[in-house]
Amino acid sequence: MAMGGSGGESGGQGGGRKTLFDDLAGMAGGAFSIMSAVRAEAEAMGKAQAEAMVQKLDLVRREDLDAALEVARRAREQAEALAERVSALEHRLAALEAAGGGAPAEDRA
Repeated sequence: MAMGGSGGESGGQGGGRKTLFDDLAGMAGGAFSIMSAVRAEAEAMGKAQAEAMVQKLDLVRREDLDAALEVARRAREQAEALAERVSALEHRLAALEAAGGGAPAEDRA
C-alpha cells in the first residue's frame, strides 16, 4: 500500500508540473504570437513612413529610374545613328559639289 500511496502523490505532483509547463507553454506561445503581430505592425508602419518620405522628398523608385535610363539610352543611340547619316550625306553633298563645280542644282535655280 505504501507504493500505491507514493505513486498517487508523485502522480499528483507530476500532474501539477504538467499543468505548470502547459501554462508556461501557452503563455510563451501567446507572447510569441503577440510579438509576431507587433513586428508585422511595425513593418507596416515603417513601410508607410518610408513611402511618405519618398513622396515628400520627391524621390523616384528604382524601376522608374531604370525605365528612364533605358529611354535615354535608346534616344542617344538614335541620335548617334542620325548624326552618322547626316555626316555621310554632308560628305556626299560635298563630293557632288566638288565634282559638279559648284552649288547643287536646287541652289542654282
